[in-house]
Order: sequence, then C-alpha cells, then structure tokens
Amino acid sequence: MDGVSAKSLPAASKDSGGKTANLRDKGAALAQHLEALKPKVLAAFENDNVSILPRPELAVRIGHIVTVETDADSHNLNLLDRRNLVADLIRWLVHCSPKAAPKTAPKKTSAEASLPAATAKEPAPAEDTLAPTRDTKKTAKPAVSKTAESTKVRIEPLVMDRLDVSAASKLPRAEMAIQLRDIVNEVLAEEKIRLNGAEQQAVVELLLDDMLGLGPLEPLLADEGITDILINGSDMVYIERRGKLELSNVTFRDNDHVLNIARRIVSVIGRRVDETVPLVDARLQDGSRVNIIIPPLAIDGPSISIRKFSKKSITLDVMKQQNNISEQMATVLKIAARSRLNILISGGTGSGKTTLLNALSQLIDERERIVTIEDAAELQLQQPHVVRLETRPANLEGTGEINMRDLVKNSLRMRPDRIILGEVRGAEAVDMLQAMNTGHDGSLGTVHANRPREALTRLENMVGMAGINLPAKAVRTQIAAALDMIVQVSRMRDGMRRITHITEVIGMEGDIITTQDLFTYEFEGEGLDGMLKGHFRSSGLRPNFAPKASYFGLDRRLLECM
Repeated sequence: MDGVSAKSLPAASKDSGGKTANLRDKGAALAQHLEALKPKVLAAFENDNVSILPRPELAVRIGHIVTVETDADSHNLNLLDRRNLVADLIRWLVHCSPKAAPKTAPKKTSAEASLPAATAKEPAPAEDTLAPTRDTKKTAKPAVSKTAESTKVRIEPLVMDRLDVSAASKLPRAEMAIQLRDIVNEVLAEEKIRLNGAEQQAVVELLLDDMLGLGPLEPLLADEGITDILINGSDMVYIERRGKLELSNVTFRDNDHVLNIARRIVSVIGRRVDETVPLVDARLQDGSRVNIIIPPLAIDGPSISIRKFSKKSITLDVMKQQNNISEQMATVLKIAARSRLNILISGGTGSGKTTLLNALSQLIDERERIVTIEDAAELQLQQPHVVRLETRPANLEGTGEINMRDLVKNSLRMRPDRIILGEVRGAEAVDMLQAMNTGHDGSLGTVHANRPREALTRLENMVGMAGINLPAKAVRTQIAAALDMIVQVSRMRDGMRRITHITEVIGMEGDIITTQDLFTYEFEGEGLDGMLKGHFRSSGLRPNFAPKASYFGLDRRLLECM
C-alpha cells in the first residue's frame, strides 16, 4: 500500500459470514462451468476469425452453447449467472483464439485509464477487437445474425399464439428453451422457412431474451466494455465505450417493445411505470442503475438510461495505475478514509462519483456498522456489517412515500458507525450535516457540482430546501464544522476520469467558508493520440487533518505525501 501498512489501514474482509461463503461456493460452481465449456466454445469457433465477429454475434452463439450444455447436465442457471458466464467465455475466447488479431502490446487506452475500467491484474481485452471493423472481407456469420433477427420478427406472433406465456415464464430457462425449440421448428416447417441448426438456435435465443431477459439489450449487458446504455425510443440505442458515446446497431420493434422491457425491469423490484407514474428509478438484477421516463413526459417515445454495474472492484490502487489519480493523492485519500474524515465527493453526471465512493468505502474497518441510503441501491460495499436502505415512491393513492430525509432520520436510530449517502440532492442535507456533527464521523456522500466551492454552495442551497429559516452564516458554520474534505472528480473530453481537486474545509473567516487545495490537476495540452496531457500537483501545504491522522499513527506518512 505504498508506505501505509495493511495493519494501519485494514482492508474490507471478503470472507466474512455465511453470505460470503455462499457467494464463494456459487463462484466456484460458475468457474467449473467455465472450464468445462471452454473446449466446446473453442471447437465451435475454430474456423472463425474471432477478431472481426461483432459482440452480439459472439453472445448469441456462445449463449446457445451455454444453454445446450447446461441443459444436458441438468444445471439450471439463473439469468444473471448465465449472462456472466457468457461474458467470461467471450473474454476468454478473444484472448485465446488462434485466429485472433496479432498479440502486440497495445497502447494504454482511455478505457484502461477511466474510473469504470478493468483492473490492472486482469486488463480488459482490447475492446477494439470486439467492435465491428471496417474490414471489407465478408464472412457468413454476420449474415446469420441478420437472418435470425428477421426470422424471429416474422414468426414471433405465431409462436406466441401457441405458447402459454404466463405458464412458460415460470419455467427455468433451460426447460423453456426445449419447449420453445419444438414450437419454433413446427412454425418454421409450416411457414416453409429453411434455417440451419445455428440459425434456428439463434432464433430461439432471441425469443428467450425477449420473454425472460431484456430482449435486444442482452448482448449490450454482456459486453463489459460498455458502461452506459441509452435508449431514445425504438430505433436509437446509444452506448458509452471508453468514455465516448456511439450509436449501436441495436433496435426495438416499436415503442411498445421498449415499454414492455421497461415494465419488466421495474416489476422485479416492485415498482411500476405507466401514465400515472411515467418517471421511475430502478435497478437490474446485477445492480445496474436504471432511469425510465415514458410518454407523456418523453415526447418521442420511452427513454431508458442504464448505468451498468461493474463486476470488477475499482480500488484507489487501480485508479493510481490508470492515472486517474497520482500515487501521493491515493495515499492521502487512504489516510483520510482511515482517519474517519467526513468526505463529500463532487462531480458531474457520469464522472465516476459512485465508483470513487465505492473505492473509499473499502478502507472502512470491517468491524464498523455501516448504513447506506440511496434512491436506487447501487453501492458495492464489501464489509460484512452493512445495512442497505432504499427510498420508496408513493402508491396509487399518493401516499406511502419514504424519501431520503426519512431514511437519514431513521438511520440515526440504528446505531451506525458510518452513514453513506449515495447522492445528496435535497432537504436530507440538513440531517446529513447534523449526523456528521453528532458523532457519526467518517461519513461519505456525493453531490452534483463542477468545482469544490460550487459543491459547498449547492449544499447550502439544499439546506434551504428543508424549510428551516437559518441565517446564511449559521448554515455555513454548520457545513464548515461537519465537512472535512471535498474530492472533485471529472470526466474530461478525452473520455478519461480524473480527480481534479482534493480540497480541505478549514473553517470560517467572517461569513465565508475557508478551504485549501491539497492537490489539483493542471491541464497542459493534448497528445497526438487525442488524450489530454497534464500532471497532478501538490500544494505543499500541511493538511489541516494532520492531528486526526496523528491519532491513528498516520501523520508521518501523510506529511511525506505533501
């Protein structure tokens, strides 16, 4: 840990309690599936140039192998396990395929350097090899995918007429695949449509994804190189890859198809989306965050925004290796988290606030009781003693709503050592500040702001939203007493996330909150590869929290970093 011993900064234990043991057993079972399927996947693709196959094509073909083999062995995988297994097999195949692109040492890309990128221990495969290339060489495989999609659209109404959807949806995926395969073959024969075995199975997989999964979104969810999926109506699906937005080739049949997918997402967590509730926050099974807005609020059709859950844990050390942060900054943040500072993470949309919050939370002692409060639960804390709270919208009668402020108030009665707010956006700021000032030090939260000083202003404005009539100086005094540090994170125009400020809150001078920058990022220019150039600069000032660090025996290392 670069000078800070593991004893002085205990990491979160990942092997605590029965829950972790179950997860470990489940992971071992999936690992066995993975090893058993590798030879079959490699044999199926031995005549293909994997480097030029589109990711959706890989997902459909490997998904067929997973379904057939797990069905034969009487192993029923749930949707999330199956998706993870397919993603792992795709990643492995791209690495080991003998016809893959030559293994040259790739230059560091912005995906490797952004906050949601893969860890350095297992770098993501060169994502460029997974995207459709401009190679003019034609292969039969992309045509198969198009044939399967067009056939699926043509026969779907006939298949649905012969299938009891309500009963079928209760079956395991493997058993349903068997029944659906028979119906598809029967319909193909009646309609005199000739498909080979791979095409027939692809049609079955597409129908299964529509009925049990999220339809056209399944290949995008399986692609770990994609961090955001943005659906604007039926025919415009954008994805974010390496920090940049691009239009995908995924489409829906119509707006009703998009709406059905939206309803499937929210029904899993007991919410609804319709004309009376046209706006909702939700999450997928794997923890991905979802926002849905439909007509009449969305004029051009339903809109779904998905922030994908990363299976790989991002730590401060990983961020340091990716150049999101300097070595000295990473060490100072480790010491700050271990010294129980109240830290506010500030940044714009998609800048990596939640990722940084997860990284900081890993420095919390596993013996502490943590209460997390979120609109849609997405934090990935590894400690064994975590209580996760989530807001609840109003019911049809307009009653029963539980908002962030209600949960913050209740959390104070739950004997927390630390309180973590996924995002501070309203009147709950008052209760958060009171909690920080009444013994719940070491609390964390995020706020939307572009600079540390702006974060303080926004916090002051949110206190005013609580309807409490306090003089401005009294509010600022409360903020100055509660907060110890603001960490500003930014997604820059090259797609890379960087921590641009580590700022301490010192106190008050008159009516003004005083701060000092410990570290800043200084922009210098742009390289030939389009990546921004700059360096992280230390102010050389003595941190105001040095006495707190001294209490934990970390003051000497702290001063060395400055």
